[in-house]
Amino acid sequence: MVSFREEPADAPSALSLLTQYFDDRAQSFPVKRGGYTTTASNPANFVRPNGVFLVVEDVGLDDEPADVGCGGIRRIGSGANGLVRFEVKHLWLKPFLRGRGFGRVLLGELERRAVEHFGAEELVLDTNDSLEAAGALYRNSHYVDIEPYNDNPNATNWFGKIL
Repeated sequence: MVSFREEPADAPSALSLLTQYFDDRAQSFPVKRGGYTTTASNPANFVRPNGVFLVVEDVGLDDEPADVGCGGIRRIGSGANGLVRFEVKHLWLKPFLRGRGFGRVLLGELERRAVEHFGAEELVLDTNDSLEAAGALYRNSHYVDIEPYNDNPNATNWFGKIL
């Protein structure tokens, strides 16, 4: 069973997960594209009223919670449509949880908080086409391809969803 807790993005538990996230990306990123460029976000962007950072906890068989993933949302400038826009960042789960629906649960929790806590009207995100499961998650969660909204050197795909 997983649960979520809000953490500052620069708290030790969050930093540990973000380090694992960046290491995971660097190891799996296509070399033919020049390798992965670590682009850490400013932790202040994930503090209310600008956003939130979630740590995913899993309570295992021994009833001890373990930090197993993370993700955040942050306010960014409005899009061309003028809607209140937030960006999903650093959505990541440890490998043993992948493919079991927990990514969808985490994304849903970020969407819920974006609307209920911040009045978000639109969510956007970027990803790399080498992350096929991530692309499928976003498409199956009703995100659609949009024009690039940032200059992330690792991104090949940009998605958006009107909430």
